[in-house]
Amino acid sequence: MMVRISVDIDSCIGAGQCVLSAPEVFDQDDDGIVMVLDGEPGEPVAEDVRLAGRICPSQAITVHED
Repeated sequence: MMVRISVDIDSCIGAGQCVLSAPEVFDQDDDGIVMVLDGEPGEPVAEDVRLAGRICPSQAITVHED
């Protein structure tokens, strides 16, 4: 199953939980706002991406399952 990621940068509070959960997929800009490094990551990191979406305190990350 493929996952796609979308983020609402206006909702991001810069907590960094996404980067801690999936550093291969997420990073933060100079203001701490989420940046997606890979919008369609492969299965090896899919569970980490799902976790990042679940624990995001501002719910800025949406994970779509295709």
